[in-house]
Amino acid sequence: MTTAPQTARPSVGTRLVDLFEHGLDAPVCLTWELTYACNLSCAHCLSSSGRRDPRELSTAEAKAVIDELEAMQVFYVNIGGGEPTVRPDFFELLDYATAHRVGVKFSTNGVRITPDVARRLAANDYVDVQISLDGATPDVNDAVRGPGSYDTALRAMRNLAEAGMKNFKLSVVCTRHNIPQMDAFKKIADTYGAQLRLTRLRPSGRGADVWDELHPTADQQRQLYDWLLAHDDQVLTGDSFFHLSAYGKALPGLNLCGAGRVVCLIDPVGDVYACPFAIHADFLAGSVRDEGGFAGVWRTSELFLGLREPQTGGACASCSFYATCKGGCMAAKFFTGLPLDGPDPECVRGHGEQLLAQRPADRSSVPRPSADHSHRTERAPGRGSGPGRGSGPGRGSGPVDVALTVRREDLERPPVSACEENPLAGLRLS
Repeated sequence: MTTAPQTARPSVGTRLVDLFEHGLDAPVCLTWELTYACNLSCAHCLSSSGRRDPRELSTAEAKAVIDELEAMQVFYVNIGGGEPTVRPDFFELLDYATAHRVGVKFSTNGVRITPDVARRLAANDYVDVQISLDGATPDVNDAVRGPGSYDTALRAMRNLAEAGMKNFKLSVVCTRHNIPQMDAFKKIADTYGAQLRLTRLRPSGRGADVWDELHPTADQQRQLYDWLLAHDDQVLTGDSFFHLSAYGKALPGLNLCGAGRVVCLIDPVGDVYACPFAIHADFLAGSVRDEGGFAGVWRTSELFLGLREPQTGGACASCSFYATCKGGCMAAKFFTGLPLDGPDPECVRGHGEQLLAQRPADRSSVPRPSADHSHRTERAPGRGSGPGRGSGPGRGSGPVDVALTVRREDLERPPVSACEENPLAGLRLS
């Protein structure tokens, strides 16, 4: 894999991170949200998922994208949603991708990880599974993800472990309610032979409504930083916490924003965004349905080419820690109403707090996500309610009950009608 032809190639001996800043001719990996359909209504859902979008890519279109990824030698794809496993052709697409040398990592709340499904997944060496759990106890998890979701996740992990699947992931979004539970999360992961993966809470999708109340406090950020350093060889973080590197020592993982450089997002209708956490028209680069397909978007989009240009650092350039944190997360700044060339809202030096305090009380200057597929889409005034206070504005109508037994013939059903928005359309559940 080489640097993109439109950008200057760094000199020999350049650090890998510096190479990534200039972009590659294909993403190392990408996130692909197969569907907005979901049986849950998580308070912090970054894509405001719930109802299926009738325009989502057909099975044939999805396979064409996989063909492109194979030709571009993309290492793997992170599949999400919504809940990807409720899409009727999910397993057909998973098998197609792995048969075409595109590895698949998919995130799930575990609702369809039955013993039979777990054995099927464990038999495929090119598949990795991430079970989402945002509380090490039911009260903390279910307040955010919905009643019963804790038990569903643990049942899925138990099924995967009993099927012999090794090193699947326990994926946790860090909030101020679960930061004290890091050791407990690690214990749960160890119990099932899983690897703990921590990600940052972004103010994206429905997360924008609860970010002020759920994002870790300054003291908790330091607590998390110290915990990550102490467990750096046992926990995955990706690029989630590079803003914490301004405490002094870089954390393991990709310590820069990879948006449009090494990662991007394909949404359920085929639109390509620079970042999985920035589903907004300002970060829309094109569509896989455009002439030239995904490769054309990745290699010629003006947005992506601009992101691969040298960044000045803006207001952060004079900070002695800029070389370490690179100004933080683009999406976090955008959806909290801060300038993209300014500090991260969770800047550990406190610069973001000063700007956050200057925002209008009604948040009129804060951008909103481009679409909302929540089970209930109307929003009441305000920014949402905290865990344990009911469904709250923008939180959706609660979990959609589904049975946990899935018949094998259901795994091979064709896609449902393009006019069907029901998140469980096409499923025959016993």
